[in-house]
Amino acid sequence: MAKRDYYEVLGVDKSASADEIKKAYRKLAVKYHPDKNPGDKEAEEKFKEAAEAYSILSDADKKARYDQFGHAGVDGAAPDFSGGFGNLNDILNDLFGGAFGGGFSGFGGGFGGGFGGGRQQQRVYRGRDIRVRVKLTLEEIAKGVEKEISIEKSVPCPECGGKGAKNSSDIKTCSACNGTGQVQRVANSIFGQTVTYSTCQQCGGEGKVITNPCRSCGGSGLVRKRETIKVKIPAGVEAGMQLTIQGQGHAAKNNGINGDLLVVIEEQEHPNLKREGNNLYYTKVISMPDAILGAEVEVPCLDGPYKIKVDAGTQSGTVVRLRNKGLPTVNGYGGTGDMYVKFAVWIPKKLDKEEKAIIESLRGKDAFKPNPTKEDKSFFDKLKDLFD
Repeated sequence: MAKRDYYEVLGVDKSASADEIKKAYRKLAVKYHPDKNPGDKEAEEKFKEAAEAYSILSDADKKARYDQFGHAGVDGAAPDFSGGFGNLNDILNDLFGGAFGGGFSGFGGGFGGGFGGGRQQQRVYRGRDIRVRVKLTLEEIAKGVEKEISIEKSVPCPECGGKGAKNSSDIKTCSACNGTGQVQRVANSIFGQTVTYSTCQQCGGEGKVITNPCRSCGGSGLVRKRETIKVKIPAGVEAGMQLTIQGQGHAAKNNGINGDLLVVIEEQEHPNLKREGNNLYYTKVISMPDAILGAEVEVPCLDGPYKIKVDAGTQSGTVVRLRNKGLPTVNGYGGTGDMYVKFAVWIPKKLDKEEKAIIESLRGKDAFKPNPTKEDKSFFDKLKDLFD
């Protein structure tokens, strides 16, 4: 079944602010939460659908890609709830101020952390993304290229295996919260008892404390390391595009989910060619004799020099189109662009006596008197429009 539009799922307009998107998702999360709808598969699916929509629209980069390309622009960026609910847990904690201190075992198995207390499962963390910029030439963009990118990132500590302690016996259950990661407070009032839950300050919501931290990582479970990563960049990319390399960002604590590597494309200026979308533009300066008599000239293309014909009587400003000599679209959708060559006739500024005499002898000739044909008039009208 095709996915519904994310804005439709949350019931907001495309112009909705971040606060409006957050408010809409909060309302749906409360309405369809499985704890409030036990055994209701339809509510469960709507709950997951709303969480997926919010995960995209609450992220500025993902939202921009979705607004431009729809679901295809965020393919693979939406959360996968099949193997656990760490990222959904983070979304709900952000909305409800830490009420979801526990992880989720799955929709079928109940929500131990839920809206109240209960024993917490270990929280699943996600590492931070890394954003790098890569400069490409037009030749590289035309064919696609594999680039080696050197980055420094957090990786699991090799000494402790990312646990933060060399021995598992050095990881103890937090005595302040008894492993729940939450501290319960009961307040009495004229309306009765009010129970609130907050993140345990002693363990930071982990439910466990390390009594003998690893010397290499200081108990964080992470160390810094420089790595070289090969990234395949498809043909046809444009400046400002962002490629997501999943799992190549910073590692997360407690052996959680790695962040992503975000590769932002930059384009080096070409010495001869100008780009506009998938089309290329080039100005070829030709001599007066070539323009008058016709000739064969060479122009630079991305796949090497290319010879084109200059028709006799070519006017300065004439443009010829070279089909499929431009750039491909990303992933091949939409074909290949064209290259446009504009001829500019070179008029010499200085002549010797012999050259002047030759030109002077031509001044009165009928062929050199302006007498544009119907086609010429159409061409000159187009040039005229440029100055209106």
